[in-house]
Amino acid sequence: MNAAHRIPALPDSPVARHAVEYVRSCESEPIANHSIRSYLFAALIAGHEGLKAGTDFDTDLLFCACVLHDLGTSPSAPGKQRFEVEGADIAVEFLTGHGYGARETDPVWEAIALHTSPGIAERRGVLALLTRRGVAADFGSGVDFVTDAQGKAAHLRYPRLNMVTALVDAIVAHAARAPQAAARFTIAGELARERGELGAPTTMELAATASRWGA
Repeated sequence: MNAAHRIPALPDSPVARHAVEYVRSCESEPIANHSIRSYLFAALIAGHEGLKAGTDFDTDLLFCACVLHDLGTSPSAPGKQRFEVEGADIAVEFLTGHGYGARETDPVWEAIALHTSPGIAERRGVLALLTRRGVAADFGSGVDFVTDAQGKAAHLRYPRLNMVTALVDAIVAHAARAPQAAARFTIAGELARERGELGAPTTMELAATASRWGA
């Protein structure tokens, strides 16, 4: 198959397989699919930027950072802090249970905790950069180099299913659980404010609808 039509394969290691099983057990299908597509786009970005697996980044760690990045929106999250931080904490617990130490889990924690922080994540190493850009790519940002065939293949395998609204709903529900989970000027705080004061759709939903992939 022509490279312009291919999308990356998912890693087939035990930790990668268990990560997919884990997110599918505690996240809705739209959010789980978004997390997996985020890895596919992150891997395409890595190739486009000349970054090599095994040299510049660890494939399993990138996969886990992307696939686990929204665990903080799941009902299993404590609901006491920002969803990005709680998701990062849960991801570290998951990886620790699979035998990883702090040397591997610290960059994953940082990548997940910073995935909604443009301009910061990109300066905290390759893992944080690729995770941030992979997540953003699934919202249609920075994907000019991705072919229509690659985009179609990713979405046929992992459909969107009105992902953006499902994710906003989950973030707002998490934000309602504690004041610390929805501080002003955080993603959660602003989405909760927009839903509460302005009603749906939020700015995020409107922007996604107008993006390359849609909502």
